[in-house]
Amino acid sequence: MKIRSLLALCLALTLATSSAPVLAQRNANNNDKSKQQPKRSKTEQADIDALVKAVDAVAAGQPAPSDVPLVWHSNHFVKGQGGSTYVPFTLTIDRSKLPKSAVAMYVRVADKNMAPPPAPAAEGKDNKDSKQPPPLPVKYAWDNVHFFDIPQDGIVSRAMQVPAGEYDVFIGVKDRSTEEKNPPPAKIGVLRKAITVPDFTKADLQTSSIILARSVEPQQTALKPEEQQDNPYVFGPMKIVPAADGKFGKAAELNVVFWIYGAGEATGGKPDVQVDYNFYQKLSSGEKYFNKTAPQALNATTLPPEFSVAAGHQLPGSLVVPLMSFPEGDYRLEIKVTDKAAQGKTLTQNVDFSVAAS
Repeated sequence: MKIRSLLALCLALTLATSSAPVLAQRNANNNDKSKQQPKRSKTEQADIDALVKAVDAVAAGQPAPSDVPLVWHSNHFVKGQGGSTYVPFTLTIDRSKLPKSAVAMYVRVADKNMAPPPAPAAEGKDNKDSKQPPPLPVKYAWDNVHFFDIPQDGIVSRAMQVPAGEYDVFIGVKDRSTEEKNPPPAKIGVLRKAITVPDFTKADLQTSSIILARSVEPQQTALKPEEQQDNPYVFGPMKIVPAADGKFGKAAELNVVFWIYGAGEATGGKPDVQVDYNFYQKLSSGEKYFNKTAPQALNATTLPPEFSVAAGHQLPGSLVVPLMSFPEGDYRLEIKVTDKAAQGKTLTQNVDFSVAAS
């Protein structure tokens, strides 16, 4: 099988910076003075308040508003800085249900063990006459807001950065408010998704999520923090266009990118890892072995002289496979990582994809 590797590009990222970018978290509740909050316009703050209220209601057990259909496609886990995990994700927003493409999106990540916020008071009721002090702002594992125009295909990617744990992710989307008088009723949609974030701080042999991509290209200039929020699959000098649905045409290439953590140290401070890639075709009668690539060696002879396990450099795995020789159908890619510096300790990951006529 004719293949090529993205190793040089991935190593450039590894040696230049951490594999995962650092995101700036912004608490949507402007009463929280623990963080410097961006200055919001009156209409922006109205959108944030409406989305927080809608998400509070869903978190408290009320039905999710569905004026704007939201579909969660995929997410990935990559080791972040300071013991956190970087979680880029992709969803689709049904643009046809909105009067315009300009929207506000609120992302909340709440620990499953924390109590949900109280349901918002019914319209027309407030606490003006109550002698009870207002509740303290709730601090979530992640809490951020985005204002943007939905692309034509409705596919949107963003990211969050949280410690390992069990979480409920809430995503609220609404059409942006304007200053016009007597505007039509707002359209809001809320999605709830449970995720389990792995702990990459352990010394065990582990990998990030396996990212299947339509393309992986060099990034010529570093992104500004606000640009990084809109481009969560840019990792330093590398831009990944993920295939969120795992579907490829026969004329396309299958790009595979991931990182290996916890590899042992061999001669010269380098790891000694072998990665095997085996492809299996899914048939009505069961799985059938299809093909494999030559083993990928990650050791002192293939890694740059400056690569160091002790320095915390993250070991990339990568592959580019033309799909012209793959019959149409569904496949499973088995990735076996063997750490020769740790008495041959192994780890196997699997990822599914499909090939269709171009």
